Amino acid sequence: MAVQPEGTPCWVDAMFHDVEGAKNFYGAVLGWTFGEPSSEFGGYTQAHKDGRAVAGLVPPMPGEEMPSAWCLYFASPDAAATAERIRAAGGELMMEPAQVGGLGTMALAREPGGAVFGVWQGAAHEGFEKAGEAGAYSWAELCTRDTARADSFLMEVFPYRARQMDGGNEIDYRVFSIGGNPVLGRMEMGPDFPAEVPPFISVYFGVADCDAAVAKATELGGKLVFGPMDSPFGRFAALVDPQDAAFAVIDMGRVAGEMPAMTDVV
Repeated sequence: MAVQPEGTPCWVDAMFHDVEGAKNFYGAVLGWTFGEPSSEFGGYTQAHKDGRAVAGLVPPMPGEEMPSAWCLYFASPDAAATAERIRAAGGELMMEPAQVGGLGTMALAREPGGAVFGVWQGAAHEGFEKAGEAGAYSWAELCTRDTARADSFLMEVFPYRARQMDGGNEIDYRVFSIGGNPVLGRMEMGPDFPAEVPPFISVYFGVADCDAAVAKATELGGKLVFGPMDSPFGRFAALVDPQDAAFAVIDMGRVAGEMPAMTDVV
C-alpha cells in the first residue's frame, strides 16, 4: 500500500506487558499471524493478516508502567512540520519526531483533551499493507467531551474537510475527510461514558462476523463494553482485551438502516 495522504490513519500499534498473551488473543479474535520480534526495535512484532502487515505489538521498556492501549498513527510527509502544528494548535508532544532506523520517522502527541495519537512519516515502512477488510484496521474515532476544541485542533493540524452528522440532539458526531474520502470520526462522550474515562481514539478492526468475534474475545478473557449493535456502517461492538486495551470490531458487510444525512462544516 502506497504512502497515504497527510492526515490519513496509516498504522496502529500497542504496548503489552504480555506480548505472547496479546498474540494469542488477537490471533484468535482477528485471525492475525505474527512475524519475529525485532531486537533492534525493542522486541517490536508485526501482526499480519493474509501475510500483510496490519498492526504492531511491543513490550514496554524496562521500568515502564504505562497501561496497554492502541495508538493510531496519522500519515505525514514531514513529521517535524506536523509536530509544530500540533504545538501551535494546543496539543502536546510526548515524543519529538525521531527516526526509526530506515523505517520512517515517528512522533507521539496528545490532542488538547488528552487523547494520544502518533504521527508517521513513512520510508521503508509505509504503513498498513491491508485495511478496510476483516482482520485489519477499518475505522477510528476521537471520543471527547470538548468537541469544539477537538474539532479546531484536527482542522489546524491536518488538511481535513468536515461534515456534521444530522442527529439533532441525539448524537454529536463529525466526520473528517481528505479528498472526499472519510478518514476519521469525532464523537462526543456523553453520560454513557464514566467520568473517569479520559478522551481517547477508538480503533475499529474489521471482522467477518461481529457476534462471533465478541464471543471469542469474551471467551478468552476480554470484556464487552457496548453492543453488538447494527448501524448503516456495519454491525459493531466495543471491547476491552484481557490487558485492558480498548478496541472495537465491525462487520461492514452487515448494515442496517439508512445512512444519516451530513452537513458540510464551514
